[in-house]
Amino acid sequence: MSGTRPGAGAFDAGAFDAGAFDPRASDPRASDAADRALDDALALANESRRTAAGAARPGGQDRNDPLSVALRHGRDDTAPTPEGPAPRPPVQGPAPAQAPAQPQRQPQPQPQTPLPSPADAVPWPEARRIARRVGRRLGSETRELGEDLLGMTLARALTALTDLPSFDSSAMDGWAVAGPGPWRLRGASVLAGQQRPAEPLLVGHAAPIATGAAVPTGTTAVLRSEHGWTQRRTDGEWLQVRSPHPAPAPGQEVRMRGQECRGGEELLPAGTVVTPAVLGLAAAAGYDELTVTVRPRVEVLVLGDELLDHGLPRSGRVRDALGPMLPSSLRALGAEVVAVRRLVDDADLLRRAVRESTADLVVTTGGTAGGPVDHLHPVLAALGAKLLVDGVAVRPGHPMVLAELPSGTHLIGLPGNPLAAVSGVLTLAAPLLRTLAGRPVPAPYAAPLTADVPGHPVDTRLVPVVFDDDSAARPLTYSGPAMLRGLAAADGMAVIPPGGARAGDDTAVLDTGALALAWGSGT
Repeated sequence: MSGTRPGAGAFDAGAFDAGAFDPRASDPRASDAADRALDDALALANESRRTAAGAARPGGQDRNDPLSVALRHGRDDTAPTPEGPAPRPPVQGPAPAQAPAQPQRQPQPQPQTPLPSPADAVPWPEARRIARRVGRRLGSETRELGEDLLGMTLARALTALTDLPSFDSSAMDGWAVAGPGPWRLRGASVLAGQQRPAEPLLVGHAAPIATGAAVPTGTTAVLRSEHGWTQRRTDGEWLQVRSPHPAPAPGQEVRMRGQECRGGEELLPAGTVVTPAVLGLAAAAGYDELTVTVRPRVEVLVLGDELLDHGLPRSGRVRDALGPMLPSSLRALGAEVVAVRRLVDDADLLRRAVRESTADLVVTTGGTAGGPVDHLHPVLAALGAKLLVDGVAVRPGHPMVLAELPSGTHLIGLPGNPLAAVSGVLTLAAPLLRTLAGRPVPAPYAAPLTADVPGHPVDTRLVPVVFDDDSAARPLTYSGPAMLRGLAAADGMAVIPPGGARAGDDTAVLDTGALALAWGSGT
């Protein structure tokens, strides 16, 4: 194994060769364009709700589609304009059934409107953009071809070392034939992997051949075994085409040299995530090792006096759900989790753990709000860290933090509630880890909602959904910030713009399958 690891906050040009560079990493304009293209796609325009009756706003934006709303956080879009209709009222939860009048009963209190986010909360799309842009791709290393490479990214393009296939071979078991039939059988069977070349075929001759075997010189086609039959005569054994099959056309059932690629041709670009198929392609192309971007090293600090690591929740204490869940999620995003540590609520312990960490990224859970034992903000201030994101306009997960440490590495503070923490992973950790690991920006996808989803007045909501047989997204219950029941059954998290979304609206969906041990990412 070879290679170097530059710090996450400092880019080491010497760790790469020219073929390893992603142009977006060195061209801010290209990076910005890619970032904004992703954000546009994540807030997919709801074409079905656009009408010819003045629905378009200047620049082609509809005030009510997810694209406009998600990208216009913090702007006053509540008043009607000459270019568009009055805004649609926000989606509300289901109205309670009307009961008969009961004068002696006290009126029930009405649900309160959710509190707006603080003025300094970063809009959700902007928080993702910040997280993508603060890091720099780490260095490269060369590793032996094998499963350890899964989930890493190619630091340089995968180029064909030879033609594939590197020789003309049979695609079927059958007979190699020369010229039109019938053919006289000559010679022994031609087998895959045999070292000695088969005897050349003369016109009118044939030889038995196995799938993958190099075809003899003079072969014009291969007749598959089920399409032919043999007959022994006084002058030898002859091969004929079995009726009603036609005679093989020239080149039929022959894998020609270079059919898949020619030597020197680029097979995969730099930045491709190594999947089982990539391993197979690299092996087929003759590679014994690959040059990949090193995995970002992540240390997880789980904070809280109230957490139990075994047994039933009891006496005001709860089981730690994030300790078991986060490491595998971070690994699926390309990270190497070097440590998972449990810390009690003590500012000195937290400050020492953050200061002494050598990881590229520190992820903490809990302690991000302003409670009496929420020590993260004072600790970051004492260490001289720079707050890049301090609160995000998203529910759940509003009190999440992204900071740059004096070492140039980064810290992400996740809320302590489990679903809120997952929201923080999707919002901050996934984009930052993608940059550090050299992973490409994923292509998000959209799905129509099967039901209305109430929205927060000013914040984006991330709601667990499951896909039905028609690939529509059905919102799941049990989606509170402390709940995991909905997420455990979910196929993804729907991005709900402020004000909510209605049944039939297209919405962007973040793939929570990317947080499992799969080799892709839609986060």
